Amino acid sequence: MRGFNRTRTRSFVLVSTWIGLLLALLLPATALASPDGPPSALEPASPASAAIADLHNFVLLIAAGVFVVVEGLIVLAALRYRRRPQDAGEPPQIHGNTRLEIAWTVAPAIIVVALFVLTLRAQQNIDAASYSAEPGVPITVEVIGHQWWWEFRYPDFGITTAGQMVIPVGRIINLQITSADVIHSFWAPELGGKTDAIQGVINRSLLRASRPDDYYGQCAELCGVSHAYMRLVVTTVSEDEFAAWAKNQALDAAEPTDPAAQAGKQVFAAGACVGCHVIRGVSSPSKPQGPDLTHVVSRPYIAGGILATTPYNLAKWLADPPAVKPGSLMPKLDLSPADIESLVAYLQTLK
Repeated sequence: MRGFNRTRTRSFVLVSTWIGLLLALLLPATALASPDGPPSALEPASPASAAIADLHNFVLLIAAGVFVVVEGLIVLAALRYRRRPQDAGEPPQIHGNTRLEIAWTVAPAIIVVALFVLTLRAQQNIDAASYSAEPGVPITVEVIGHQWWWEFRYPDFGITTAGQMVIPVGRIINLQITSADVIHSFWAPELGGKTDAIQGVINRSLLRASRPDDYYGQCAELCGVSHAYMRLVVTTVSEDEFAAWAKNQALDAAEPTDPAAQAGKQVFAAGACVGCHVIRGVSSPSKPQGPDLTHVVSRPYIAGGILATTPYNLAKWLADPPAVKPGSLMPKLDLSPADIESLVAYLQTLK
């Protein structure tokens, strides 16, 4: 009975281990394949990200082969050479197998060399893909990480946005990435790899999208309590759409005509808002601490990418920013419901 129970226990453990390993391999793939799931580097939308995905697939195949061989040998050894009831004392002590030792030294060395060559080739493909763009002057975008939101400046167009970077399809985008405070990391998985944003340092990266869409990204470096709430979206459009967008973004804020919006503008100008936020034609602080709001409702998200730009969410954010985003540098201003309603009306005009 003891031998039977021991055998049954071993079988149960073995089967459970294999099922657990299969689930660990399959579940992440299922999540990434979901259309409503997080952005995946395995769904490339640029030549550079396609080269990264190809390298990932090669490495995954090699790793899967090593996993199958190693785990297979472990299972074989556990089943074939396990201790049996009739065994007594220590097993015979034999010297190591020289051929086997040479094999398991040479094989990993070959695998490492192969991975090194594949990585070099992928880097060459990324460089070639980034520079072989369609005709057109590269567009420079200064990317600045803040706790906890992304700022995008277009020096050639004189415009600044937050949370959303709009670029034309097929054009080289020259990203100049830095930080205003701690270390962040810019990453839009479907468009390319990660690039650190470091205060006082400008890291450069090239980006070129293959097709129009919205591509979501995330800060990839732990940067504080709301690190997970530091999101971004890269919107890729046609050349004509980009030109129209840039022209609109370069305009000063429209003068409100609705009485509620006019009252909201007065609340904005008389309160603490003008000390932190730029609204061209209304406020221009020397050292702005928050996003440029000149065309805030033209962006799909506010609060660093965690709230859709709707009147309800604008009011929610204005009422208590730290409650929405822990550690937010925008304090709770104790605005009255009437002031919040007026501010929302005014912000709705900033398109």
